[in-house]
Amino acid sequence: MRLLIVEDEKRLAVSLAKGLTAEGYAVDVVHDGLEGLHRAGEGTYDLVVLDIMLPGLNGYRVCAALRAAGHDVPILMLTAKDGEYDEAEGLDTGADDYLTKPFSYVVLVARVKALLRRRGQGAGASPVHVHGDLRVDTAARRVFLGEDEVTLTAKEFAVLEQLVVRAGQVVSKAEILEHVWDFAYDGDPNIVEVYVSALRRKLRAGLIRTVRGAGYRLETGR
Repeated sequence: MRLLIVEDEKRLAVSLAKGLTAEGYAVDVVHDGLEGLHRAGEGTYDLVVLDIMLPGLNGYRVCAALRAAGHDVPILMLTAKDGEYDEAEGLDTGADDYLTKPFSYVVLVARVKALLRRRGQGAGASPVHVHGDLRVDTAARRVFLGEDEVTLTAKEFAVLEQLVVRAGQVVSKAEILEHVWDFAYDGDPNIVEVYVSALRRKLRAGLIRTVRGAGYRLETGR
């Protein structure tokens, strides 16, 4: 899953990004409302964490503009304000949830996971994907091969998740990079091959097929 944080308190933004990256998400960070609206409007994010008090364009206006343009990405609003009026205004502009600073990081992660889970269920998708003896629970972030649980790193799970939600389809290396690594990543794109190789070792060699020149496909009939 790819998340966007729009927060002008840079230390807070960096802290949140590090924590959410450790949870296995690809996280991008911007520090003003106009840039946040531009990036969120590209439609490549699974969730936006949006501060209200932003330079350029406040969070209310960013949220309203995204909804007016037809974007249904879940939005979790952050604010230093407190009070029913502010919460009502945020939700009236189309936010899905609201968190008042200072907040517990554990609570923020729980809210993020709940919003992502709710979005998946709203789209009619199950968080548990079963393909032969492979079972991947994207909500609990657990993987089973037969009766045995397989321990994956956060990045390994994120790569597998991109393949399992589109099982049987070819997923390009660029698509995996886009959703698992943030936009600032400028390293070797072959890093995807490294993680696919690790998954093959931990799961089963023939489970992930390389489609030459196109990407990777999770085999569904095995």
